Amino acid sequence: MKITVIGCGRWGSFITWYLDSIGHQVFLYGRKTSAHMQRFLKERKNNLLTLPESVGLSTDLSIAAGAEVIVISVNSQGLQKLMDELKALNLREKKIVLCMKGIEIETGRRLSQIAEENLDKSNVVAVWLGPGHVQEFTRGIPNCMVIDSKNAEVKAELVESFSSPLIRFYYGQDLIGNEIGGAAKNVIGIAAGMLDGFHLSTLKGALMSRGTREVARLIKAMGGNELSAYGLCHLGDYEATVFSEFSHNRRFGELFVQGRQSDDLAEGYYTVKALMKLEKEYDVELPICHTVYEVLYEGREPSEALESLFTRSLKNEF
Repeated sequence: MKITVIGCGRWGSFITWYLDSIGHQVFLYGRKTSAHMQRFLKERKNNLLTLPESVGLSTDLSIAAGAEVIVISVNSQGLQKLMDELKALNLREKKIVLCMKGIEIETGRRLSQIAEENLDKSNVVAVWLGPGHVQEFTRGIPNCMVIDSKNAEVKAELVESFSSPLIRFYYGQDLIGNEIGGAAKNVIGIAAGMLDGFHLSTLKGALMSRGTREVARLIKAMGGNELSAYGLCHLGDYEATVFSEFSHNRRFGELFVQGRQSDDLAEGYYTVKALMKLEKEYDVELPICHTVYEVLYEGREPSEALESLFTRSLKNEF
């Protein structure tokens, strides 16, 4: 396949490296103003990997017009702006694969909804979700992921074309559940980091169980399959998010409660704000996500917020 990857950050550059390694013809696009792209143009590497000469590099977005598949890996809150730019290319009959996890803050839209609303109907949108860290993949440590799409034929083609001994892909069966679950796990990751910051890591089991339960309720209310919360895109991604030293969201939460600054805002920081919109819209109680929001945005004292979760009224587990 001829593929253009849009986004030259940590994940976008890995996707480029991975798809090239399994035999696809890949171009990586990054903005001229991107420090990441400037380094790739000069050295063909970042701090995690080196791109082989077989990978094309471009700062011209029109490179995407010649691809069969366009893989997008950018900040989720910037997806609408990118879609506005892509409209000028009049894309037709492309496979658009979204490789990011988030929900638009202002509208509560899932990322596939944003793409579908902005692109010609001849294009097919898919999502690539699930666990994994670049640092582990580039060392040859395998993992399992999911590709989902409303179009079953394109979904099957992508799963078969992108699978390898390094990544085993499953056929997604619930676009709503997989996208919401994938986005929400980053918020649970921040909560896990807060527990680490308080040296309360033993509570992560309870966090995972109750976190999955509240996300399942939201998925069901939105019309998805609540079982998706227990699949690879949410619960299956917890090891990489809740425990891993490489998890940006976990690290962000840990540093936050310690009063220390994180180098980058984690995606879950934005997602929790969008989840508050969905909590209200669908009248679903999200106590863990709500508590994280109060700590991050309303200045609630983290230790007091944690205590309040434990003093909520007693209830059945399910």
